[in-house]
Amino acid sequence: MESKGTDAGKSSSRKSFPVQTVYSTALHGIDGQIVTVESSCAPSPEHRLEIIGLPDTAVKESAARVRSAARHLDVSLLPGKLTVNLAPADIRKEGTVYDLPILLSLLDGKELAGKDLSDAVFVGELSLSGELRPISGALPMAIAAAKSGFRRFFCPVQNASEASAAPGITVYPLQSVSELFSYLNDERSILPLAFPGPEFLHRAYENAPDFSEIKGQETAKKALEVAAAGMHNTLLIGPPGSGKSMLASRLPYILPPLTFEESLETSQIYSVAGLTDQLSPLLSRRPFRAPHHTISSAALVGGGTHVQPGEISFAHNGVLFLDEFPEFEQKALETMRQPLEDRSVTISRVSGTATFPCSFMLICAMNPCPCGYYGHPSRPCTCSPKARQAYLAKISGPMLDRIDIQVEVGALDFSDLDTAVAAESSEQIRARVKKARSFALARFDGQFLRNGSPLTANAFMEPQQVETFCVLDANARELLRQAFDRLGLSARGYTRLLKVARTVADFEESEVINRLHVATAIRLRSLDHKYFGSA
Repeated sequence: MESKGTDAGKSSSRKSFPVQTVYSTALHGIDGQIVTVESSCAPSPEHRLEIIGLPDTAVKESAARVRSAARHLDVSLLPGKLTVNLAPADIRKEGTVYDLPILLSLLDGKELAGKDLSDAVFVGELSLSGELRPISGALPMAIAAAKSGFRRFFCPVQNASEASAAPGITVYPLQSVSELFSYLNDERSILPLAFPGPEFLHRAYENAPDFSEIKGQETAKKALEVAAAGMHNTLLIGPPGSGKSMLASRLPYILPPLTFEESLETSQIYSVAGLTDQLSPLLSRRPFRAPHHTISSAALVGGGTHVQPGEISFAHNGVLFLDEFPEFEQKALETMRQPLEDRSVTISRVSGTATFPCSFMLICAMNPCPCGYYGHPSRPCTCSPKARQAYLAKISGPMLDRIDIQVEVGALDFSDLDTAVAAESSEQIRARVKKARSFALARFDGQFLRNGSPLTANAFMEPQQVETFCVLDANARELLRQAFDRLGLSARGYTRLLKVARTVADFEESEVINRLHVATAIRLRSLDHKYFGSA
């Protein structure tokens, strides 16, 4: 009994130290999550700062930056042993985004006395003198803060432009911590940054490369027009100098312009990777990514020690161009197979798991053989049949099966180049593409994919939607049956052929797919048999 009374007396004599709370955000893939920064102190002759809550090295080093900034700002931190908890503690915290909220939670003075910060989120890296430096991921962080009900978002001035695009939250740009203190104590005002609106999307086609610059290759242009209308993956095969790269680089400019929602979603990926531009924080053009064939699997699909998006995610809502297709490492190409189907990629590492969207249009280009001149009308091929076969065999059957359209880009004649006839411009082609896409969107009204995103193109249709929207007449069905047997199509190849036929029908605004539509789709896939049948 006596010992219990002694313990109770000791407990009542202990001094209570309040926990101070400030809110910040963490990133999980391209999604933000609110982080509660809790700080407390305990009496101790040793002044020490410990950060807990699964921090990485950059977060742990925040302690030194916070103490140095406090000295230069002439502000006092809580005395004794300091503990900062980043909650929830089971999510890994990475980067320097927590410097500012950690400093605010540790203040022991008038700077924040009586200030209600429960509606505010703070992010930013500190310099040793208290200036704020930019961070990565401000846009998804601001969106997460708005969705969680916060009304104010304080961030470095370099990140404010992109963060202001987040709907439903007021963004305050900061150059230094002293500027924030003056604002919170009503000594100066900080004008919140207003997003200018989606007018920037009208600049999508300014100074863009144009299809009118390409002489000849009318068949390839028509194939890419169909591909653009349905977002179909395409393979271009032809000798060097035939215009494959020129065709691919101009493809984004015959696609319909980005919607604001698409721009916001794609810009979040670039924001997480620190690739946004302060002057143009949101993408106005559809992405066009053309990685070199030496790229690694992690750089292509995403990964790394601290998981980052790869090229397939940077191409989200745009075009991924793989030139010299057979030269890519086979392992890297095979890692794309599942993302091509799912339109998203999940990367799992010891440090955590992240999911990135990757709904892109794949365009591949290759020579018909190692020397490049197999089938050329005037230049002989120097490759042996075995070497040619080995070259084509670098592309696996499952990968080839995921390519909807295969088109031959032949060598040009002198008459093709020496002509005064003007080729069609990107604007003219884009008008037809937009009309066909609008017809498809009207048909898809209210349709969603299993991941919750709206159905926006024929290539993205799932099995039930293919069955509903790809209605064939009797002649078309018979031709499709013959093609299935003759070309040896897989179930996936059959479905993709049907989707291309659906896109061809959209150009004529036909609800029913007829024999001509199927025949066109078959012609657009004929190289599968010509080049790869023996390989």
